[in-house]
Amino acid sequence: MTTSPSPNVQQRTLRNVILFSVIVLVSGWLGYWLDRTMQNPPDRQLGKLLWLVLPLLTALVLRAFAGDGWKDFGLALALKGNGRWYVVSVLLYPVVTALGLALSGAFGLVTFSNFSMPLVFSAFVAGLAPSFFKNIFEEFAWRGYLAPKVRILVDNDVLGYLIVGVVWGCWHIPYILFYLGAAEIQAATAQNITTFLPIGILNLVVASIAYNEMRFLTGSVWTAVLMHTVCNALTEMLAVQGFISIKAGKGVWVSPGHNSILTLILFLVVGIGLRHARRKKESLAA
Repeated sequence: MTTSPSPNVQQRTLRNVILFSVIVLVSGWLGYWLDRTMQNPPDRQLGKLLWLVLPLLTALVLRAFAGDGWKDFGLALALKGNGRWYVVSVLLYPVVTALGLALSGAFGLVTFSNFSMPLVFSAFVAGLAPSFFKNIFEEFAWRGYLAPKVRILVDNDVLGYLIVGVVWGCWHIPYILFYLGAAEIQAATAQNITTFLPIGILNLVVASIAYNEMRFLTGSVWTAVLMHTVCNALTEMLAVQGFISIKAGKGVWVSPGHNSILTLILFLVVGIGLRHARRKKESLAA
């Protein structure tokens, strides 16, 4: 940060960040309550849709009517000078996932008896469009609103990661409890909810480092959207669709998604690397 915001900007930003955080943390529980009240089972879409859409709607209202403005929204593609980071945003998850699976396979923690590259590629491509649409809502709320606003309030990278990551992670709790389902959790991770939930939240806190840094490194939210799109299209289907099998009792340690110790470690390294690249770029521009 090159300049300090005025006290008025600080106060307004703090008020709006608190309001945003409260609304988004309530959104999933409100959606579930609506499903129950309207006798609409949680496997239907109304509550899930509210959970997904309300954070971005809140951010847009705060920007338009509560003084936040649009300067740091990150809507521009910002392609100039960032071409390589767009490539990184697309290739990051395939590379990290391949590395994680290679390590897991070497130690006998996963098997690949049903793995088929043509089928994996076909399933991946089929998942890109819905994942891209969904992550426009998610990333323009978290990396388009909360991350830059927290950066105004907190001149400390680690604390900023923690604030954004904890709010982002806790936003997922009602989704995990009510909409994901125990069967899908066990199919994807070989874990039960008692381990999946806390490890998943911790993984999201760590993953927020990479997402935040990619957004600040390029000045655009679209790199984070691409990262998240590839993540959802690739990692979730590998285990859910049976392309890999995780050894019983090892789901806590290995998983292609953000719900294992190995993924947490790998993305901590990725996040630190992106932070180093961003700080180097800022120092060269100073």
